[in-house]
Formats: sequence, C-alpha cells, structure tokens
Amino acid sequence: MPLAWLGVNRHPAHLSPSDMASHTNMLAEEQVHCSICLDVFTNPVSIPCGHNFCVGCIRGYWRTSVLYQCPMCKKTFYKQPDTSINTVLREIAEQFKDVRRKNNQLLKQQQQKELEDQQLQKKEQQKQEQQQQQQQPKQQPQVHQLEPQQQEKQQPQQHQQQQVPQQKKKQQAEEEKLDLRPPPPPPPPPAPEEVLADMPALLPPPWAEEVSCDVCSGMRLRAVKSCLVCLTSYCEEHIKSHVARFTKHKLIEPVANLEERMCTKHERLLELFCKKDQTIVCVLCTEMDHRSHYTIPVEREWAERKTHLKKTATEVHEMIQSRQKKVEEIKRSVELNKSSALREIEDSMQVFSELVRAVQRAQAELVLAIEERQRETERWAQGLIAELEKEIADLRKRNTDLGHLDRTEDHIHFLQKFPALCTHPPTKDWSGTSVHTEQCVGAIRRAVTSLEDTLEEEIEKLAANELKRVQQYSVDLTLDPDTANPWLQLSEDCRQLRHLGSWQDLPDSPGRFDTVVIALAREPIASGRRYWEVQVGDKDDWYLGVARASVNRKGRIGVSTAHGYWALAMKKGGEYRVSSTPPLLLALPTKLKRVGVYVDFEEGQVSFYDVLGRTHLHTFLDSFQERIYPFFYLYCCDKASDTMAISPLSDKALIKQCLE
Repeated sequence: MPLAWLGVNRHPAHLSPSDMASHTNMLAEEQVHCSICLDVFTNPVSIPCGHNFCVGCIRGYWRTSVLYQCPMCKKTFYKQPDTSINTVLREIAEQFKDVRRKNNQLLKQQQQKELEDQQLQKKEQQKQEQQQQQQQPKQQPQVHQLEPQQQEKQQPQQHQQQQVPQQKKKQQAEEEKLDLRPPPPPPPPPAPEEVLADMPALLPPPWAEEVSCDVCSGMRLRAVKSCLVCLTSYCEEHIKSHVARFTKHKLIEPVANLEERMCTKHERLLELFCKKDQTIVCVLCTEMDHRSHYTIPVEREWAERKTHLKKTATEVHEMIQSRQKKVEEIKRSVELNKSSALREIEDSMQVFSELVRAVQRAQAELVLAIEERQRETERWAQGLIAELEKEIADLRKRNTDLGHLDRTEDHIHFLQKFPALCTHPPTKDWSGTSVHTEQCVGAIRRAVTSLEDTLEEEIEKLAANELKRVQQYSVDLTLDPDTANPWLQLSEDCRQLRHLGSWQDLPDSPGRFDTVVIALAREPIASGRRYWEVQVGDKDDWYLGVARASVNRKGRIGVSTAHGYWALAMKKGGEYRVSSTPPLLLALPTKLKRVGVYVDFEEGQVSFYDVLGRTHLHTFLDSFQERIYPFFYLYCCDKASDTMAISPLSDKALIKQCLE
C-alpha cells in the first residue's frame, strides 16, 4: 500500500509530532482498524481475498469457525491461507499508536498540572478559613474548633473526586478531536457473589432466538442487519465499516442460518424460483438441472405467494370467526342447558310433589276407610252384644221361675204354671253369627291400584311432552338404493318402500343385503340427536330402528342387539316386540299406525313412540362405538305388500299442529 495514497509523502521517521498528528488525521479510521476487534491493527496480515486483520484476530476467528472464511466477504478457502505481515500497514498503525500514546501523555501532564494548581488554591482557601476561625470567640466548644481541621482533610479528597470526572471529560473531548480514542479497558471480572446475585438477569430474554454478529470475536453482539451478498450478519459497529465499503450490497433485517440462502451445490445465492419443481435455485442451477424450467425472481414469486398468503389469512380469519361463533353458540347452548336443567328440576319436583300428594291422599283415604269400617263393625258388634244380653236376662228369669216351681209342694199351683214354663222363651239362633277380625282384606291393594292408574296417567302426560320435545330434532331421511334387498322396491324420491313379491335383477354391491329384506338410509348418524317418523300402516311383519354400519349384509342374519340392531318389530299374529336378547314382548292397547324413532348418539339412547297415541313404547340404552344407520325391514311372503313410508318434515309439523 503506497504511503502517498494514504496521504503521507515522507517517511514517518522524519515527521515532527505536530506534522504526524496532521497527517494521521487525514487517514480514514476504517483503513487502520481491524474489522474483528474494531481497534488499530496489531501485526496486520493480508489474506488472499485482499482484506486485512490482526494476526491474532483472524487466527482466533478461524479457530472458532467451521470453515476457513473471510469474515468480510465470506470467501471460503479449502485450507488455512498462508498469512504474512503487511509491513506498510503495520507502520501506519504504529504511527496511530504513537500519536495516541503522546496525546495520552500530554493529557496526563495537563491533568497533573491542573490538579496541582487546584490543590494550591485549596490550601490558600483553607488558610484563609483558619484565620477567620481564629478570630472567632474562644467560648465556642472544642468540637467546633476541630471542624476546620476535619474539613481540611475532607476537602482535598472531595476536590480530587470532583477533578476525576472533569479530567475524563477533557480527555474524551481531545480524543474526539483527534479521533484517536484508546479502546475502553475491559471491565473487571465480577466476584462470584455478584455472579450468583445476577443469575436471574443471565436468563435468556424473550427474543431468545436473536441473531448474533458473525464478525465479532469472543462475546458476540446482537446483529442489526444481514447482508444477502456476503451472507453475514453484522452488529451496529461492524455494519458501519461494511456499508462504507460495500454500498450496493442488499441488507435485510437480521436472520439466522444465512447459509441456507446459498445453493448447496454451486455455492451461489438462491435468487430464482423454479415453477416446475416449486423450489428455490441459483443462476447456475438454471443452466444445469433446471435448464428448460420456467424460473422467475424470488421477489416475484414472493409477491404472488404473498397474495395467496393474504387469501389464506382471510380464510383463516373466517375460520377463526366461524369458530368464535361456534364458541358463542356453545356458550349459549350451555346457558340454555342450565335453564333447561332448572326447568327439568322444577318440573320433576312438581311431578313428584303431585305423586307424593297423590300417595298421601290415597293413604289418608285408605286410613279413613279402614277407621270407618272398624267403627261400623264395632257398632254392629255392640248391637249384637245388647241383643244377646237381653236374651241372657230373659233366660235367667225363666231359670229362676223354674227353680221356684221345682221347690213348690202345691200340686195345683205346679200344674197350673208348668205349661207356661216348660217351653223355652223366644230366642235367636246365634250359631251363624260372628264378627270377622280382618275387615280390610284387599283395601291396600285397591288403593295402590288406584295409585297405579294415577301414575300411568302422569306417565302418559310425560310421554306426550317428551314426544313433543324430541320432534324438534326431526330430520329428512332417504333410503339408500345400493343397500336395499332385491325383493324391496323403492319409490323415486327414496322415501317409500314395499315388498315387490318378486326378485329384481340388481347389482350385488358390497353394501346390499342379499337375503334379509332390509334397506338402510343414506344419512349416517355419528353424533348428535335425530328423530324421524315412519308410517307402518296395516302391515304385520316389519322392523324399524338403527343398525351399526358394520353389520353383516350377506346371508341370513338375526335382527337383535347382539348383531348390531336396535329395533321395534311387529310380527305376524299382531304381537309387538323389541330386538333385545332375549326379545321383549310389548302389550299395546291399539295397533300402531305411525312410529317415531329418536336417537341420542352420545347417550346411546334409541326410543320408540306411538305418534298418534302420544305414548312411549320402549327405550334402548347402550353405547355406540361406530356410525349407525336408520334401517327398515319389510316382509311379505306371497304377494306385494303395502308401502312403508318415511314421513317428511311437513307431515310431522301438520300432525303436531293437529294433536296440539
């Protein structure tokens, strides 16, 4: 490096100190500062890419780095380059150091002189103060006489403490003029107690993933920018020298893993996007693996993707809003559920209170009836006793007369009285008269039977109310033609089926029942509550209910809960049964015309209702481990049957209005 180019036109040995300072001020600070330690070069060396560093700094950087790279341009070397001392640059650096040392010495001399002058002034002030104190009256306590001496000892110390910051400020001002400030001394190592006390401060900050400067050696500072050309992140100090040298390099906010922005195959910057392979490539990739592919700049693809990102963000925002609405809906449902639960509690208390009152009323009536019966029996027994006692009195009187007649010796008197006394007085035959000790046989049973009637009436009311509530979960069902047995014929709207009486040639799909005359609905039930109604008419061999999705559909099967069917059935002969194991017969007063089916998937509940009679027929309580389907079974042995129809919602609403 020629000295003339650096602003030096004669050998530094022939320069005076004043000329040295003027010429060194003409040098740029970045030209004699190491980019790693940010201080004046110490034994500067040049590496093959042309950049200069302190020999200790560059070797230390290479020891801590995986690759042998230049900290500035990131040029990679396959082995550690041979370094040699740049003697010209070292001489210039030594000039800076000499000027710095001389300036420091001058500053120290000036500071020492100022300190001596200030001390002399202080001593003169102290002498004047002593003279003034000696002129004061001697009556003052001895303590006050000692105060000037203590002030004499304290004031020089305070003066020295005040002089130190003033000296530092002057030194900094002079260094700023010369732009040759010495590097700050390293802080003393903290004591172990201080380290333990500051442990919470050493915890990682919220930005634990912050990017560090790639040029700093030792403790790395936080990066403020990253260069896409150099693939290096710089702190606030190093970015200044980088911007001064490379004005056209593209800087971005600091990012980690800048190596990922380089092509691993060609070690070039990834700056193109391949539309065919949907990947980022470098310029050399377009000449080799992606020669005939359509590529665009990454900025253009970024703009397109950003537009798509906005669309996705809008969709995500809509999804968030829909889910927020669902949250509000669930919250409202929970509140309604609480209100419903309170109403249920109130209704249950009212119903059971009525039942309790009915029981108490029946009990009171039974007690009154028993007591009245007991009183009637007692009155009747008292009448019998009075009558018997009258007869006993008459008989005792006759017995007395007979005794007198037996003792008399008067023959005439005896013969005259004998005909009247020889016959029994008129009495009643008491052999069949008795008082029963159990007068209330069957009274309790009859009272309980009356309670049973009351309970059945209450159950009918509850069933009607229950049917009204489950009808709010009504759904429209349609039959699935792909599951219907070939003996069954479906209507065009797939809401009605009948037994055709003849076999149809239909495709044998995996979901079709080939032997049992069953058809499933299209709509599966995997959650929630469902209700539908079926018109069964006058048919006498049918099943209604739900079946597991995995039921066997080939060959002969049994319709029961053991095989995955929960159903209500009517068999020939007019008997109704449910598909429990074993089957349970139902005694129904009237023939069913319209049957309602209610399913609560989470509760495992399947209930059947007589819609026209507004009564509950039967309820299954089980657990569903898979999807279930509404199913319909209709059989006719010799001829075509009447249709079985799924009632649409309009018919259900009409029936509901008529019944109400």
